[in-house]
Amino acid sequence: MAVQLQQLRYFVSVAEVRHFTRAAERLGVSQPTLSKQIHTLEAALGAPLFDRSRGAVVLTTAGETLLPLARRIVAEADTARDAVQEVVGLRRGRVRLGATPSLCTSLVPKVLRDFRAEHPGIELHVDEGGSQDLVAALVAHGLDLALIVEPARGTDPSLETVPLLRESLVVASVTPLSSRIALAELRDTPLVMFRTGYDLRDTTLEACRRAGFTPRYAVEGGEMDAVLAFVEAGLGVALVPSMALVNRPLLHATPLVAPGVHRTIALAQRRESVLPHAAQAMRATLLDHVSRGPLPVGVQAL
Repeated sequence: MAVQLQQLRYFVSVAEVRHFTRAAERLGVSQPTLSKQIHTLEAALGAPLFDRSRGAVVLTTAGETLLPLARRIVAEADTARDAVQEVVGLRRGRVRLGATPSLCTSLVPKVLRDFRAEHPGIELHVDEGGSQDLVAALVAHGLDLALIVEPARGTDPSLETVPLLRESLVVASVTPLSSRIALAELRDTPLVMFRTGYDLRDTTLEACRRAGFTPRYAVEGGEMDAVLAFVEAGLGVALVPSMALVNRPLLHATPLVAPGVHRTIALAQRRESVLPHAAQAMRATLLDHVSRGPLPVGVQAL
């Protein structure tokens, strides 16, 4: 028997919700139809994909092996469908854009506004997260484009990146510290630290190391919104992008003395994949916006 795309789509849905009835509702089909298609897929592959014997839907080893492949096949099929629709004149389609939290609250809304004005029929999906998570989503075909922090060690070889912005970091605090501050002056000041795996954590630790000290933590483990809320609560200070403090009236931004701490924001996409037309249009809109400005405080175009 041949494996059908619809069967893989049904399999992915059941694997994600771990429940046949809820998966059927999500897909808009009857539960018996869904179950029959899964059984047909299992027969075609010659192995059970789900263990239903313990009162729960659990992936078998065969199911765990199939899941990432099935997700990729379904994603590629959706991309092919969207590409055909977009040829009609970008009246339909979707763009899946990822961005870091500071960019989601500053640059990205203006880019989306410009894009929506030109292409009102295109669906916009935004994934906010740390750069490592965004890179993983890109590689797994979960995003078309992502605005990431370019690491010094380089990005995944399967990705192509274009440096766009140079972003300055500032010290966020409840009370003003001074007009400017050297990072080494924070040696004895408790820092609010981002969670492990979040790119700003690595940036902060490396900057402190170069300044000759290991920081003390007031609290650690949050992402951008949580870290800023912890600083607002007076728990400590944090090293953040200056534009992250937009619409944060309770916090003060103290610039670092030269040379300061900076990071590069790059636009990333998969190297070997052709961007759907809608994503190409989004890429063009983003590049145009960066070149024309104005850009958020503390950000320079490269």
